[in-house]
Amino acid sequence: MSRVSNNPISVPANVQIESTPNEITVKGPLGSLIQKSTGDVSFELNEMIVKVNATNSTKHANSMSGTLRAILANMITGVTSGFEKKLLLVGVGYRAQAGSDKLNLTLGYSHPIEYKIPDGIKIETPSQTEIVIKGIDKQKVGQVSAEIRSFRLPEPYKGKGIRYSDEVIQLKETKKK
Repeated sequence: MSRVSNNPISVPANVQIESTPNEITVKGPLGSLIQKSTGDVSFELNEMIVKVNATNSTKHANSMSGTLRAILANMITGVTSGFEKKLLLVGVGYRAQAGSDKLNLTLGYSHPIEYKIPDGIKIETPSQTEIVIKGIDKQKVGQVSAEIRSFRLPEPYKGKGIRYSDEVIQLKETKKK
């Protein structure tokens, strides 16, 4: 059995969990999330603890029980405190400006880039060179930040581009004559 799925998940008092054979719903102060489930995994809902079990002993059921346990723990964290990623724009003239439904980026191309903000995601720009992405779905926050980063990846010689706030770029030495 998966070692990850052996760990029970503690549920805060302000979170409600509802389970059906096909999906599990987590509701909290920040919103609600729904995750589809397979028949290989069952959920035990006690008072303040959730346990994830594989219904049969196949390798697929074992791996899905660990995966769904991790996803469920992230859903509980998301509806209680949310997730946040911070991006930094490094380069002369690189700017970002968040609107109500679009993020405008100036990244040294001949045209500005407009990124449509998906539902469930909030983007803030505290300064022109910082982008803060917030949401309750960890996968969606990570996907949006990866898409924004892909517009101008950090280059290895000067480090210009869009990078995560905790990312360290290994700079290459330039060619010498």
